[in-house]
Amino acid sequence: MRVAIAGAGLAGLSCAKYLTDMGYTPIVLERRDVLGGKVAAWKDEDGDWYETGLHIFFGAYPNMLQLFKELDIEDRLQWKEHTMIFNQPDQPGTYSRFDFPDIPAPVNGIVAILRNNDMLTWPEKIRFGLGLIPAMIQGQNYVEQMDKYSFSEWLKQQNVPPRVETEVFIAMSKALNFIGPEEISSTVILTALNRFLQEKNGSKMAFLDGSPTERLCQPLVDYITERGGQVRLNAPIQEFLVDESGCVEGFLIPGRNGAPEEVLTADVYVSAMPVDPLKLMLPKPWQELDYFKQLQGLEGVPVINVHLWFDRKLTDIDHLLFSRSPLLSVYADMSNTCKEYANPDRSMLELVLAPAADWIGNSDADIVAATMAELEKLFPQHFPSPAKLLKYHVVKTPRSVYKATPGRQACRPSQKTPIPNFYLSGDYTMQRYLASMEGAVLSGKLTAQAIQQDLRTSQVP
Repeated sequence: MRVAIAGAGLAGLSCAKYLTDMGYTPIVLERRDVLGGKVAAWKDEDGDWYETGLHIFFGAYPNMLQLFKELDIEDRLQWKEHTMIFNQPDQPGTYSRFDFPDIPAPVNGIVAILRNNDMLTWPEKIRFGLGLIPAMIQGQNYVEQMDKYSFSEWLKQQNVPPRVETEVFIAMSKALNFIGPEEISSTVILTALNRFLQEKNGSKMAFLDGSPTERLCQPLVDYITERGGQVRLNAPIQEFLVDESGCVEGFLIPGRNGAPEEVLTADVYVSAMPVDPLKLMLPKPWQELDYFKQLQGLEGVPVINVHLWFDRKLTDIDHLLFSRSPLLSVYADMSNTCKEYANPDRSMLELVLAPAADWIGNSDADIVAATMAELEKLFPQHFPSPAKLLKYHVVKTPRSVYKATPGRQACRPSQKTPIPNFYLSGDYTMQRYLASMEGAVLSGKLTAQAIQQDLRTSQVP
């Protein structure tokens, strides 16, 4: 059985990997010349990598960790100290930490919160803890029901003091979905908190030891091709070709550089593209189906990733940092956190600018200037001198992960569509890990399982 997959991001590559395990032959088509989709990375003329985003792997990512194990690349995950580190805007150049002791969950998380006296008072901690009880007791069912509220609204309903949102959850909200707590669905943050509190190492973080394109995506490609599958770059899909019954009969690939156009045929077809281009690709007969109409409620959020190379060290911290800046979300000194990017004498900061809606149309120079102004506050000991900016790269993603505002859960589709030989994969499809690398990998696995189930019951023509 041949399965044609549109998109070589984590969802498409994971789907292909699990299909090869089931004995099928996947053909993955990627419109760009680089693997990875939202985790893509490129090398510049100096041989330095720059990435689509700052990618963090959590202990609460079971499907991702299982994938690393199956690919035999677990040693590429560089696990960091079990802590969460926040900048303190009122005390520039200082940090506040939530240190998780090596004891079972949820006690380790409770101890981490209670030990931190920099950001929250004891009354604030107690009222926040009481507010979390329904989510902890009722579990994911309660968390899903809270999708009708923004996290700001949920905090008010639980009588959690406003300072809890300001001190902790603005930063956490921007890190999870690149928007503020007044916009983000409660389901997103409560899902993360449940995982962090219920699993001992749920909030423990790891960095990859190099670029995601080489260190994660390429091993997936090798795994797929060694077992008879294909992964083709520079292979955009112009149209989903459908027959009179509405089933897919091929992917139309336009000709390039004088080559003729091509129709790729398979037994089963999968879209692993982001939701925004998928909506533009839907054949007219499909657009009237309720299943596909729900996709109109989903759209990607803009994200900007900034890379700055300096002539000296700005920090020795080997971890992710929550900036608590109005402009920046999270950042890391990749010369400390990543083996391939290591440099004992110079810093390379990778920073996520969020929310990015007001900045996505600005020039790279304007974005870097604004970022540098924020860094003067974060590292006052280094600016305006002596640290010198050597070079920079700015990567803009106008439509990244779906914007998880209240009500979006009802718009997320299953991997199985009403079209018998067509399936969806992607972090926007319905799975419990929302818009994340873990969600993308899990969606790929679920798509492969749905295909196998339907083929076994002969539901696919």
